[in-house]
Amino acid sequence: MKIVNTVLVVAALTIIGAMAPSSVQADQYNKKTVMTFNQPIEIPGQILPAGTYTFKLLDSPSDRHIVQIFNADGSQIIATVLAINDYRLQPTGRTVVKFAERPGDNPEALKAWFYPGDNFGQEFVYPKTRAIELAVAVKEPVPALPVDTADLTTAEIIAVTPEQMEVPVTEAIQTTAPVEEAAAPAPVEVAAEELPKTASTVPLIALLGFASLGLALAVKRLS
Repeated sequence: MKIVNTVLVVAALTIIGAMAPSSVQADQYNKKTVMTFNQPIEIPGQILPAGTYTFKLLDSPSDRHIVQIFNADGSQIIATVLAINDYRLQPTGRTVVKFAERPGDNPEALKAWFYPGDNFGQEFVYPKTRAIELAVAVKEPVPALPVDTADLTTAEIIAVTPEQMEVPVTEAIQTTAPVEEAAAPAPVEVAAEELPKTASTVPLIALLGFASLGLALAVKRLS
C-alpha cells in the first residue's frame, strides 16, 4: 500500500491530525497559489517553516515544469524547484497537495501539488540522496536529480526505486496522460431469418384421392 498523505485544501479548512495548509488562494494564470501551512514542510533542498507561501509555475520557454516558491506576498523568492507531470483520473475544484510519509518527527515532504480543475499536477523532483530515502519510506519510485545543477531547463531527471536502483523516469512514473480504455462495442443483434413457408399438402392429398377413386372404377369395370 502506498504510504502517501493526500490533503484537500480549501479556504479556512482545518485538517485535524495531519499537517496541512489551512488556507489557499489561487490564480488561473501560471497556477499561482497562496497556501498557509501550520507546520514545517520539506521541499527539494530545504525545510520551509510553518507560514504562508506563494507557489507558481515559472514562465519558461523550455518544456519543463519549474515551480517557484515565494514568501506570502510574492516579493521574495525562496526556492526554484523542478517538477514532472503527475496525472490523476478525476480533477477536483480544490487545490490538492500530497505529502510523502515522514520518518520519525521529520517534517512532511511535499510530494505533489494539483491546481484546481487540472487533471495533472506538479510532482517534485528531489536530489538523488534524499529521493532514495523517500523511495524507501513510501515504497514507490521518486523522481530525482542525479547531480546538483543550477540549470533546471536541461537537468537530467531519473527515478529511484525502493530498491535504490536508478531507472528512466518514464519507465517508473506516469508522466503522460493515461489513455482511457475504450468501451466494449455493444453486441449486434441479428434478427433470425424466417424460413419461407412450404406449400400446403391439401392439394396433394386431394389428387391422390381422385387417383385412387379412378383406379377403383377402372378395376370394377374390368372385373
